[in-house]
Amino acid sequence: MSARAAPAEQYHEFVAARAGQLFKVAYFMCGNWHDAQDLVQSSLAKLYVAWNRIERGEAADSYARKILLRTYLSHRRLKRSGEIPVDSRDLRDVLVAPGIDHDLNLTLVNALRQLPPRNRAVLVLHYLEGHDIATIAGLMGSTTSAVKTLNSRSLTKLRDLLGADREALFRR
Repeated sequence: MSARAAPAEQYHEFVAARAGQLFKVAYFMCGNWHDAQDLVQSSLAKLYVAWNRIERGEAADSYARKILLRTYLSHRRLKRSGEIPVDSRDLRDVLVAPGIDHDLNLTLVNALRQLPPRNRAVLVLHYLEGHDIATIAGLMGSTTSAVKTLNSRSLTKLRDLLGADREALFRR
């Protein structure tokens, strides 16, 4: 981002550079395309409101992830009773990349979808985004020991949910 650019231009540059990765994280957290789009849009709107108050660069990226996570967790608490399952066949074209077995991706998404929101968020942030436990604890407003425990239990539950497909997924 250009240091001399106006704040609105800096925001647009940031969104152009990071929206794809934010969507990928949102998709794995939400488990479906439409909720992920809504989550990213809500998060980017909140980021825009705070844009003049935050430092640029790493701070903006960290703040965007924190907004995404907190918006996701807040939305999940509100939506719990009205959730409608999505047929996994609707998700076939979501993560199109050469050399990836899309059925295995859908298997992973379906297994993640069965985990509670906080468990899912910890796994996505740790294993997809590559954040360390301390960073995730900061994003979630929790202690590192609580996040370690949640990560361990979530991973155990995910392994159980994946069953026989687990080996194929982790060989990639």
